[in-house]
Amino acid sequence: MCQRSFHEIMRWSIEVVWRGADDDAGALLEAISPDDSTTFAAGIVKDGNEAVLQIEVESDSLSSMRATINDILACLSAAESAINEA
Repeated sequence: MCQRSFHEIMRWSIEVVWRGADDDAGALLEAISPDDSTTFAAGIVKDGNEAVLQIEVESDSLSSMRATINDILACLSAAESAINEA
């Protein structure tokens, strides 16, 4: 039997999905693109008349994942505020 510690095999993953207009999805994607994209993957796909922004974060550490998600959500929130004011 292989002996591994619990920490060696643990991996965290979370997906954030947003649906809406093409232009808004593009603005939201742009808002997170300057961030550290080595810690997450993001893209836009079409679903009928909607654009779907998908963001996937993976990490070996829950604290690292939390920090990345916090950064992404802060960027998305600022972009959403700018979109709503326009």
